[in-house]
Amino acid sequence: MKKNREIYGDDVLNKFMPISKEDMNERGIEQLDFILITGDAYVDHPSFGISIISRVLEAHGYTVGIISQPDWRCDRDFKKLGTPKYCFLVTSGNIDSMVAHYTAAKRKRSDDAYTAGGKAGKRPDRAVIVYCKMLRKIYNDIPIAIGGLEASLRRFAHYDYWDDAVRPSILVDSGADLLMYGMSENQIIEIADSLKAEKKINELTDIRGTCYLTDPINTPLGAAECPSYSQVCENKKAYAKACRQQYDQQDEVYGKTVIQRHGDKMLVQTPPPFSLTKEEMDFVYSLPYARAYHPIYIKDGGVPGIEEVEFSITHNRGCFGNCNFCSIALHQGRKISKRSEESVLREAELLTHMPNFKGYIHDVGGPTANFRNPSCHKQMEHGLCKGKKCLAPEPCPALKVDHTEYLDMLRKLREVKGVKKVFIRSGIRYDYLVKDSNDDFVRELVKYHISGQLKVAPEHCSAVVLDKMGKPHIEAYKEFQKKFYSLTKGMNKEQYLIPYLMSSHPGSTLKEAVELALFLKENNIRPEQVQDFYPTPGTISTCMFYTELDPYTMEKVYVPKTPKEKSMQRALLQYFRPQNKEIVIEALKMAGRKDLIGDSPKCLVSAQPVRHTYRPDYENNKTQKNGGNQKRGNSEVWRGQKGKPKRKH
Repeated sequence: MKKNREIYGDDVLNKFMPISKEDMNERGIEQLDFILITGDAYVDHPSFGISIISRVLEAHGYTVGIISQPDWRCDRDFKKLGTPKYCFLVTSGNIDSMVAHYTAAKRKRSDDAYTAGGKAGKRPDRAVIVYCKMLRKIYNDIPIAIGGLEASLRRFAHYDYWDDAVRPSILVDSGADLLMYGMSENQIIEIADSLKAEKKINELTDIRGTCYLTDPINTPLGAAECPSYSQVCENKKAYAKACRQQYDQQDEVYGKTVIQRHGDKMLVQTPPPFSLTKEEMDFVYSLPYARAYHPIYIKDGGVPGIEEVEFSITHNRGCFGNCNFCSIALHQGRKISKRSEESVLREAELLTHMPNFKGYIHDVGGPTANFRNPSCHKQMEHGLCKGKKCLAPEPCPALKVDHTEYLDMLRKLREVKGVKKVFIRSGIRYDYLVKDSNDDFVRELVKYHISGQLKVAPEHCSAVVLDKMGKPHIEAYKEFQKKFYSLTKGMNKEQYLIPYLMSSHPGSTLKEAVELALFLKENNIRPEQVQDFYPTPGTISTCMFYTELDPYTMEKVYVPKTPKEKSMQRALLQYFRPQNKEIVIEALKMAGRKDLIGDSPKCLVSAQPVRHTYRPDYENNKTQKNGGNQKRGNSEVWRGQKGKPKRKH
């Protein structure tokens, strides 16, 4: 650190949490209150969970040290900050470590956006488990609490795609004492204050948003009991039932304690945490983040993961859209929480003073950019409806659509001194937008807030598949598409919609894949990258993938599982590629659609033999670069409505 200070200035130490004994000594810290271990490189930015948790703890008077990406093959890195006074905090980082490591085809990734230089291999598979076991080996009795996405989505017995088996709660495998699920600002302070008051960690059984293991005799009364770990391993109907029970209790208004037997222990999930109030969220985003990766990574070229968020602003959390393949509902919840307009404007002004800021705010969003208000008034008192979706298959009659507040905020952001442009790159729910009787928002969206391309997520066109995805039917997308291109034409702008699409989702047979290919041809959409469905832990779609049952109807669901069939569905979405021709022809024959092979305009491929030798995409898996349902890739290149190649700006 001394060398870093000589290079980057004397204040570098104060911009980050301690990462070494030298840092501790210079701050006069003999023993840290908490030591946070993460599978990511250390980036102090509010888009990174460890940064928020460490800053919130610091703001409440606690000292925190960071051990990022420790070498798990020996104990050296785990010892470098000594023993914490209260607790070790462990996370895999911003995404599940298995998703970080493997494609949907279970192939090893060659890069990692959350590691310096984008290098792969700096964290272990199942990072939370590995880190906790090492800590137990070294420190034995020191309390361990786990959190972040990997812990949160694996809190119950869950199907693991990489093992192709049901694994127990991560609390069992890790040996940790306590698990924080969801957004954990309130939980961590309640835990910290309790430990400071000399409570034992196994006594913390009433903190909302936590899970713990206990003897069955100590199980709280009135809990909703899921089928046990052994039952969900042996019986897929029991697994589907457990999945529905778990989702049905994730509402902060009416959600109960949920329990699930694991051998001689009972897993207890306390009721969901209350969403942060506007004031609490403002406080979290006002903390003194360095908004940069730690200087130790400069020599490696920095940490790529910050590039997309460095000059972006998060204004909300939660999503009442609740798509079945998405983890947000189980992690952040369906209720929308938001920052005040004043808080967002202060952050924008702060960005203008950063040395690399060029005048462009890259995104003003969150899980869903244009959600600022509850979907209806009922939910504030009664919670969101069990087993129902606000927007799918059709918008609920009680849905309240209002973009006024979001639009006012965007207008004020455009006026901030030093801001040239304010973009919205993704996250617009077009199905919500088209229900707004006032066109002001979509007009200003097109006029001011799109840098050539707007990413939206129809995902598919088949009603059969969309129903299993929990998405609205394609008519909503067509309505938005028509309005979007009408407005761009009227403003003499060359702008394009970039639709996210997914192949091989449960419910999709070759028939539905062909239907999607024809939709793409009709709309002149040529995706350079296609996302295979990725069965990430804890989602409803993953439950369907494993059980072949819809947990809400218990009806059978068709699931494409073989590499060959998945390659066919993916190739159909890229039917225009010469290297895919042979497998597309095979898929069309298998689907009974030989009529689409030939030279007529309606056909997808010609019947002429391939003149060159290509390696099929399903063999080299080039289309599977990015990470599945927990994160979307940002390197898509598409052809727009007019057939002209367009790249992201």
